[in-house]
Amino acid sequence: MPMTARPASTARRFAREIRGAVAVEFAVLAPLLVLLYFGMSEMTQAFMAKRRLGNTASLMGDIAAQNPTITQARVDDIFQIGNTVMRPFATTTLRWCVASVVSDSDGKDTIAWVAPKNSPTDCPAKGAVVSYVSPDLLPASASVIMSSVSYEYVPTLKLLGTKFVFKKSFYLRPRKSDSVAWATS
Repeated sequence: MPMTARPASTARRFAREIRGAVAVEFAVLAPLLVLLYFGMSEMTQAFMAKRRLGNTASLMGDIAAQNPTITQARVDDIFQIGNTVMRPFATTTLRWCVASVVSDSDGKDTIAWVAPKNSPTDCPAKGAVVSYVSPDLLPASASVIMSSVSYEYVPTLKLLGTKFVFKKSFYLRPRKSDSVAWATS
């Protein structure tokens, strides 16, 4: 009888023992909490990058719209300002396009001039007819400046090759003239 009673009492003592329970709970929960912390940190960084991208697109279009004429040198300055606004995020994957969209008397929207940087995929060509500008925004015989920006955000923790592409476009009316003309010098 002492042989059978001993394993049962050891099992009961083991079941009542709680000294190692906290260590086991910590070992199970710690990786989840660390993953949650870094995930929230990455999500916050991505939201900040997206917000800066919107500010960059708005500011670039606004500066271009304030000029009665614009040159390539001025556009390069505008792009440099965009780089500054995006800091501290790297701008190697920043792609942008500033263009003038002019509507004729029939309401046909055409690209008068375009200034792309880093080969954006959605930047229209000069002379292209576009249909994505709302008539409420661009009535017949008017002009707008289109500022389109895209940014490829790569998280710090490069899990599974994840990257996010953010895009933002703004349309602004010229401020000092009916349209912003392209000057060659």
